[in-house]
Amino acid sequence: MEEHNARVHIAAAIGVICGGFYFGVSRLEWVALVISIVIVIAAEIFNTAIEDIADFISPGRHEKIKRIKDLASAGVLVCAAGAFATGLIIFLPKLVILCGE
Repeated sequence: MEEHNARVHIAAAIGVICGGFYFGVSRLEWVALVISIVIVIAAEIFNTAIEDIADFISPGRHEKIKRIKDLASAGVLVCAAGAFATGLIIFLPKLVILCGE
């Protein structure tokens, strides 16, 4: 993936995976984390495909194309926010315990 945001999401996924091993998350927590990671990466791929096809169809600036691209990007943002919330639910209690020791 060549998009900047995609690289950020990949880096975050690697961090989450490392955190999962460090904190010894449960099998169910792993399932939630893996699903969250996959959803965000898939959303990035779909967003890139939509942007590429929009640029192919209409290389110039067009309001409808801009709206389509904005909606696709918003979809990625919603997925990333859901993944972030999942991460907080799983890791925040573990971090509180770690910092309390």
